[in-house]
Amino acid sequence: MKAARPEHSDPRDTLRSGLPDRYLTPEDLAALLSVPLETVYAWRRKRTGPPGFRVGKHVRYDPARVRDWVTQQTAPDAA
Repeated sequence: MKAARPEHSDPRDTLRSGLPDRYLTPEDLAALLSVPLETVYAWRRKRTGPPGFRVGKHVRYDPARVRDWVTQQTAPDAA
């Protein structure tokens, strides 16, 4: 019997278990962090979220930089 999977898991658990071996799309990032897609776009406009980069007209996120950003956000002295 399979254990029930929580609807919203802790993003740190996902990051610890390993990120995809590819650059992430804004949709990937929103799903990974369980936030609305508009939040990801707002972070980019305000320059407060994980650093992204453009490939032509597409925004992508390096999984290692996303992991670093989440670590910074969850650090005890982050406020």
